[in-house]
Amino acid sequence: MDIILLERVEKLGAIGDVVTVKDGYARNYLLPNKKALRANERNKQVFEANRAKIEAENAERRSDAEKHSSDVEGKQVVLIRASSNSGQLYGSVSVRDIVDALNEDGANVTKQMIVLERPIKTLGIFDVRVSLHPEVSVNVKVNVARSPDEAELQSQGVDVMAAMFEQDVSGFTEKRDPSLEPGEIAAEETEEQA
Repeated sequence: MDIILLERVEKLGAIGDVVTVKDGYARNYLLPNKKALRANERNKQVFEANRAKIEAENAERRSDAEKHSSDVEGKQVVLIRASSNSGQLYGSVSVRDIVDALNEDGANVTKQMIVLERPIKTLGIFDVRVSLHPEVSVNVKVNVARSPDEAELQSQGVDVMAAMFEQDVSGFTEKRDPSLEPGEIAAEETEEQA
């Protein structure tokens, strides 16, 4: 289906471009969200008549997003989650969790603005892109840890999981004689104690 874009769409085109997309993408996403018009002669005439107005509204929204970007740019949010000893989360960090944490910090963002490249399922610090406008995006850091202390260590650059495994975790340290019955004391120990 041929459509006329009413705003910049990532990996598709800019305002006024006539592009061909799959029918479902156009009918289910672009047309209902007022991001495009069907490319027929009547709509082309309507678009050209309103082109200056559409571009002015887009420029105004972009300038608002650029002002708002200073409130969001470089923020770091901490999310405390339960995980296994290997660092795998019991579940994953969702877009809603990130939005709630950013809004508590005064960022004023919505779920549609968060762009997660892949699900967050492990402990660590992750860069998440926030798209405030099709032409304005900023990065925030999401620090996923098991406790506030671990989050502080991670923000200082310490790999918490590697540090945990480097600790001396020694198990049974006494010498053991396999020929002894349970409860018997080895002869060396009795001589050393005497």
